[in-house]
Amino acid sequence: MSLPRLPHPPLLPLEGRAAVVTGAGRGLGRAEALELARLGAAVVVNDYGQPGRDGSGDASAGPAEEVAAEIRAAGGRALAHTGDVADHEQARELVELTVAEFGQLDILVNNAGILRDRMVFSMSEDEWDSVIRVHLKGHFNTTHFASAHWRARSKAADAPVYGRIVNTSSEAFLAGSAGQPNYAAAKGGIVGLTTSTALALAKYGVTANVICPRARTRMTADVFAGFQEPGEGQGAGGREALDPLAPEHVAPLVGYLASPAARHVNGQLLVVHGGMVAVVERPRVAAKFDTKQDAFTYDELDALLTPHYADRPRGETFAAAEVLGLKHE
Repeated sequence: MSLPRLPHPPLLPLEGRAAVVTGAGRGLGRAEALELARLGAAVVVNDYGQPGRDGSGDASAGPAEEVAAEIRAAGGRALAHTGDVADHEQARELVELTVAEFGQLDILVNNAGILRDRMVFSMSEDEWDSVIRVHLKGHFNTTHFASAHWRARSKAADAPVYGRIVNTSSEAFLAGSAGQPNYAAAKGGIVGLTTSTALALAKYGVTANVICPRARTRMTADVFAGFQEPGEGQGAGGREALDPLAPEHVAPLVGYLASPAARHVNGQLLVVHGGMVAVVERPRVAAKFDTKQDAFTYDELDALLTPHYADRPRGETFAAAEVLGLKHE
């Protein structure tokens, strides 16, 4: 009499996939790397390792190595990469390392960033350039090499491949953060990069989406000072409540967007924090005016636009400040 065959355990959603997470030595990136590993992916943990949130201090392998070791200790596969993704060649090395170690790249999560806050009238050229370089150029560099990898694989197979990009923007872009012109500009540029990439790579089987996370990290510790801290409340079943601003609230959305289940989600922007995900609508045309002549004149525009804006709320701009009021209900 033969024994009944035991069912195979179900595969994890990202089993057999290889992922890169930039800025993964701390905060959001670390939580995202751990979540992708928990879902079955092999993870390359990238972090340049500078201690200052403004990108100051000596680079260190410690943060990336520690997270990679944490994943391996939990039974996952991971290795560290300590290059600067804002450097074009080091971003190339990151993608090439992933392909060499794990056979291919399937998931790219761009998270690396710094802050150098200042009002626009006080900001130095270096404060502007450094933030644009790390955030916007860093996102472009890794996206460039990952997309070239997927395009080559797709052409070789004469079929779509599996590719997922999750980029990191910010509510600072949506709401127009007054003290962060460099950061808001970089994060707005990332949205444009993401939607362009989504359209360009769709035929190869690749999706690209962007999240605006809110979390208490090394970069935002002072921003969220005074907000509820861990342990100040009780969760379900009397357990200690998870910090409403914990990066662990963000990581599951990244895992989902990286998964096969999200194959129809492409070119989207989602706000995520504290047990809430909001899908942000694309801009809509609010009004349209046509000239009654061959071309507009100053007087005609004055007659049309001045009354249109006269009754609008003072201070209302293209920025969507209402996103700052979103919360878990």
